[in-house]
Amino acid sequence: MSLITTLTRNWLTRSFKPFTFTNEYDEQLDYKDLQNLGLYIHIPFCTSICSFCPYCKEIYSAEKCNRYIDHLIKEIHIVGGRYDAADGTPAPKKQVTSLYFGGGTPALAHGRLDEIIDAVRAHFIITEGIGVELHPDNVSAETLDALKKAGVTKISIGIQSFQEKFQTILGRKSVNAAALKQVLAENQFETVSFDFIFALPGQTYEELKSDIDMAFECGANHIAVYPFIDFSFANSKIPVMKKNEKRRLLDKITEYCRQKGYARSSIWTFSNKPDARYSSMTRDNFLGFGCSATTLLKSQFKINTFSTDEYMARIEQKKLPTALTIKFTLRQRMIYFLFWTAYSTRVDAAQFEQFFGVPLKKVYGFEMALAKLLGFVTEKAGIYEMTLKGAFYYHYYENFYTLSYIDKMWNIMRTTPFPKALKL
Repeated sequence: MSLITTLTRNWLTRSFKPFTFTNEYDEQLDYKDLQNLGLYIHIPFCTSICSFCPYCKEIYSAEKCNRYIDHLIKEIHIVGGRYDAADGTPAPKKQVTSLYFGGGTPALAHGRLDEIIDAVRAHFIITEGIGVELHPDNVSAETLDALKKAGVTKISIGIQSFQEKFQTILGRKSVNAAALKQVLAENQFETVSFDFIFALPGQTYEELKSDIDMAFECGANHIAVYPFIDFSFANSKIPVMKKNEKRRLLDKITEYCRQKGYARSSIWTFSNKPDARYSSMTRDNFLGFGCSATTLLKSQFKINTFSTDEYMARIEQKKLPTALTIKFTLRQRMIYFLFWTAYSTRVDAAQFEQFFGVPLKKVYGFEMALAKLLGFVTEKAGIYEMTLKGAFYYHYYENFYTLSYIDKMWNIMRTTPFPKALKL
């Protein structure tokens, strides 16, 4: 465990207690009265496995994917119907902000996404649209047409880079930009996001700038430029870029996007249209469906098993596929809220107070003042906005957080479907 993350956790939670997850099977999902609730669905199948990808995935099999989706639909009904009356009368539908499909490569199941979305809509009212991740190989007229007919309004395409040398480093084949541009021109979506990886070995500002320009030329209205993170279990041989080089690259790209007039909606994302949004993370609360999916509620965080077989076995028993659950202390929940809210590059003190019933300055006034003093944030009318310096150090700390917490948890979950307990 990184010393920096341990000390930060001890200070901000005002406790030496670690984050403790247990395998006590928790059937309680108290989401009925929660506001700003999002939904996430994980489909873990890919036609090939990228060595750098840390997410829960396995090689695609049409037969297994179909069985998995059958069970996924059952899970949605188990969770969505938990407030139905004893006589079977359906509860009023719950309003949610959005629905995002991740993976894996969820577009491989494009022929059945309409069934999944219908199951969701039996219990929930989606107000801000539906997003789906795609591999560039999936961007075809047939797939995009199926997504639109199913009600998908946002797509995110994992380009990673248009530069062939970086595709080679990542173990992927080159992207046909001209073909991509043509099919996207013929199939319009509210948000078309392209994902890129930065801080690859030898990557320059000019190369990354070229990727960004090409993205908008091909029809994207939103981009995400994520840093390469070397997960211990990802079997990646890619060397990590030095801190100072990474900061210069992030700062220059941020400045370039600002000069172009692109709106910044998070640490890594920019758009040429203010209403173009794609983020499955920045939600106050969310329900996750499928293997490895997480659920965040007012006082609870849970993660489903990473094993597709064990996931389906649990659903057959009409039980939730929960592997680990933490019951937050109030301070732990506050830190989780602030960490992921800060991902959007801003923290609204009024939003914090509405969520927790206590002023932000009363709880973390010293920390916010210190962040201002160090030049990490500016404040105006209770809105804390990250500076370039603050955005980089958020990324710098997130790297420690990811390798100290997420890396350790996912590494265990990959080999143990239901761990007895986990302390982070």
